Amino acid sequence: MTKKIYFASDFHLGIPDHDRSLEREKKLIDWLDQACVDAAEIFLLGDLFDFWFEYKTVIPRGYARLMGKLADITDSGIRVHLFLGNHDMWAFDYLHRELNIQLHRGPEFREFYGKKFYLAHGDGLGPGDHGYKFIKKIFANRCNQWLFRLIHPDCGISMALFWSRKSRAAAIDKEQREEARNRRLIDERITIHSRELLTTHPDLDFLVYGHYHYPILMPLSDKATQIVLGDWLTHFTFAVFDGQKLELKRFF
Repeated sequence: MTKKIYFASDFHLGIPDHDRSLEREKKLIDWLDQACVDAAEIFLLGDLFDFWFEYKTVIPRGYARLMGKLADITDSGIRVHLFLGNHDMWAFDYLHRELNIQLHRGPEFREFYGKKFYLAHGDGLGPGDHGYKFIKKIFANRCNQWLFRLIHPDCGISMALFWSRKSRAAAIDKEQREEARNRRLIDERITIHSRELLTTHPDLDFLVYGHYHYPILMPLSDKATQIVLGDWLTHFTFAVFDGQKLELKRFF
């Protein structure tokens, strides 16, 4: 039996509050349990957490069930990859050293069973969104990261979680009403990026993204297919590649 490749993205654990985040965390663990039955590798394409920052000796509290499950998976020999998104870009070496998760800080080209893939979280790709692209450079600056570490963890993490929950909590309630906007942004940014990429990499079969929270699978040519994975706030969607075809599915 051909082992499968699994993809999922945008879990945003930590919002909008502890109880609802824990409910989604348990659902994610159930999905991981099922994926492990026939998985060769599992790719999490960003925003596993709504906020994550590693001090040298401190990490955000919580997520103990998920951490244990990910450790079990990698200990069993199944490779787990995390592409850092705009909400968890401040993951450094803890997840790799303690859980053996492979961290990726940018888009990558991969090949599975003879098919060529382009994998990316999706933030900052394509035209427009110049304000975010500028802010991302500020957050990625090592000097700014060092300055944030000077804030005591009780204050720094609490402050970040407060703003994270404040900014996203209403968006969860509006997520379904904003699907048209998310689809428009996919067309205006990601799809343009994909088509430009295909001019230099015409051998690509699949281009897989997260970030935009709207699940969609669409052909770009006779050969190439673009997949946006959706999220685990309202859609609970994922993609699975069986060696021949890539399918977008929902986890119930």
